[in-house]
Amino acid sequence: VLGYSAVLPEKLQTGKWNVYRSAHSPITLIDRFSDYPDIGTLHDNFVNAVETFRDCRYLGTRVHSDGTIGDYKWMTYGEAGTSRAAIGSGLICHGIPKGARVGLYFINRPEWTIVDNACSAYSYVSVPLYDTLGPDAVQFIVNHASVEAIFCVPETLRTLLSFITQMPCVRLIVVVGGVDENMPSSPAAAGMEIITYSMLHRQGHMSPQPFRPPKPEDVATICYTSGTTGTPKGAVLSHANFIANVAGQDLGVKFYPSDVYISYLPLAHIYERTNQIWLVHRGAAVGFYQGDNLKLMDDLNTLKPTVFASVPRLYNKIYAA
Repeated sequence: VLGYSAVLPEKLQTGKWNVYRSAHSPITLIDRFSDYPDIGTLHDNFVNAVETFRDCRYLGTRVHSDGTIGDYKWMTYGEAGTSRAAIGSGLICHGIPKGARVGLYFINRPEWTIVDNACSAYSYVSVPLYDTLGPDAVQFIVNHASVEAIFCVPETLRTLLSFITQMPCVRLIVVVGGVDENMPSSPAAAGMEIITYSMLHRQGHMSPQPFRPPKPEDVATICYTSGTTGTPKGAVLSHANFIANVAGQDLGVKFYPSDVYISYLPLAHIYERTNQIWLVHRGAAVGFYQGDNLKLMDDLNTLKPTVFASVPRLYNKIYAA
């Protein structure tokens, strides 16, 4: 601890508890990037990245549209910026109001990050849902947060449809990787619509809407626990919370556009979210795993990342191998 923190003069309880602060800034809170003090929201951060790293690689996947696994295909920062505007515009076209909660019910893939960026650009509040959550937990979170739109995949759509009538707040379900012809022809519940991600993207692209930038104090996300002990609990985090967290980390470690990150830790966890926000600030590339933890080593060998955030258990397995 001594190399990374400093003890402040005041005590929480005289003679017993020391107050530790970062050695980089022992007196004041780091709440903005030192080189970009005007970045106060996740939207500001991504706009800056699109402008600065427009032609750099951003989001990569090796899962092709037909489901086969191959080499990584990349979307640039500029292309992702265009897609996030289309998705956000599409939500507006479907009447999803500013400040509405938007659920994300699928594993890490480029569309997850694009939807999250769209939420930031149009002042929506993202509500991640673990792909492994059972019906009871999903239903509780959706109703507790009054989620109005949910992005899912065909597999999680089936779960949602099994209890959709128990979630009257949901007005729109968007199926990532879905086929237009395979969508239910009639609504599963009154006042609710199901469309594909590609359809929403086309609609938003044809009817672009201006950004609705959030303020730093606005809520960016509600991050729920998995519900293993009682009902899930939601942590309400603002844009300012995210920027302060990432700006503090950026003091100690620097990333560059040449860096490549492997994304496999759940984006429903705040750790993975903040890592990606940090990497965006420096223009790094994010390659997603193919969706199977047992094949992660194959993804690592193909992607050859320079940044690998993980947990001790997996590091130990790799070391032992």
